[in-house]
Amino acid sequence: MKVSSRWNALLFILFLLSSCKTQLYPTISKGQYYPIDTTIAADTTIVNHYLPYKTALEAQMNRVIGYCDLHLSKNRGAESLAGNFFTEALLWKGKQLDPEVKASFATKDGIRSDLKEGDITVGNIFEMMPFENAVTILTLKGSDMLRWADYMARTGGQPATGIKLTIQDKKVKEFLLDGKPIDPNATYKLVTYDYLANGGDYVDFFDQVVDRKDYTQRLRETLIEYITTLTQQGKHIQAQLDGRVRIIQ
Repeated sequence: MKVSSRWNALLFILFLLSSCKTQLYPTISKGQYYPIDTTIAADTTIVNHYLPYKTALEAQMNRVIGYCDLHLSKNRGAESLAGNFFTEALLWKGKQLDPEVKASFATKDGIRSDLKEGDITVGNIFEMMPFENAVTILTLKGSDMLRWADYMARTGGQPATGIKLTIQDKKVKEFLLDGKPIDPNATYKLVTYDYLANGGDYVDFFDQVVDRKDYTQRLRETLIEYITTLTQQGKHIQAQLDGRVRIIQ
């Protein structure tokens, strides 16, 4: 077949398709909707199958593990009560795992809910930390600790314990660890969690760690253990704002 004949055949096919009144993809003109609400009776066979699991789960989630003396808000400021509580629990566990750990670090977005005043249940901790993040201890050069401070400064502060950070114009004005300036040539141990250690939440300063140790314990388990320990000691949760991270004009 010559080229001109092929083009004529193609044009003829296109003409037939364009003039055809049959829809290749028919639409439904009269849709029917089936409401799913309380008017539908529950299938007792299914309910009886999952009810024991539901009951056991609710009993576990409603188990009281401690008491909080005030509402711990996770506001987006430079420092928050929820953030301080969270990282204090994290540092507590970090020091148990490695006494040389000096500071702890989380992010605002990683803490998913406030902690209410009054009884604290296991379910409340699942709401605060619903993710399967696990504890990680990093050994960093001092120069990378300063990069951490820069990150916190440009993001308006992040939850941390063991440090004092003053921010001005989104830059570090003062950064102390255990009350002392950072030595760029020294090494320091920091406890955080695997999501951040892997670069989550735009963390870009854990790319040259001296050493990394990952643990199987989840953050949620750490929080529950921390609160349970305080309760056994007859203590309540009493986080406070202490100026560890602040922004000045």
